[in-house]
Amino acid sequence: MKHDEWLTPPEILRPLGQFDLDPCAPIMRPWDTAAKHLNVNDDGLSQPWQGRVWCNPPFGREAVKWLNRLAQHGNGIALVPARTETAMFYACVWGVADAVLFIRGRPHFHHPSGERAAFNSGAPICLIAYGKHNADVLRAAGLGHVVNSKDPS
Repeated sequence: MKHDEWLTPPEILRPLGQFDLDPCAPIMRPWDTAAKHLNVNDDGLSQPWQGRVWCNPPFGREAVKWLNRLAQHGNGIALVPARTETAMFYACVWGVADAVLFIRGRPHFHHPSGERAAFNSGAPICLIAYGKHNADVLRAAGLGHVVNSKDPS
């Protein structure tokens, strides 16, 4: 993938409900992901976050910053590659998030124009829930298999 702006497919967003903030929204987008959008020009990491947050951060080394922020905020859902063995997962997901949904199949993201990419994501994708309500939303979404990421003991 030659750029960082890939839109989440509407079929993933729809069952997740309404979000108050998307702090890392694409500059151009054919559909809204939240009531308020911040893009790269707004530096969403440095802005205040309020309400329920949707976060599809740039994949790669920067994603950990977004997951750390969402974990601290405690109310939202993030979409990231399902690289469960990485330091990012151990720091921000396992034992921290409330649930992880492993999306069935490999989704096709969309270009900023709204056009569906001809190729799939190339890797498994997951949704990470912070907050009990968001974990319940993942369980009801029907998008894949959900696991509790906190140790039940």
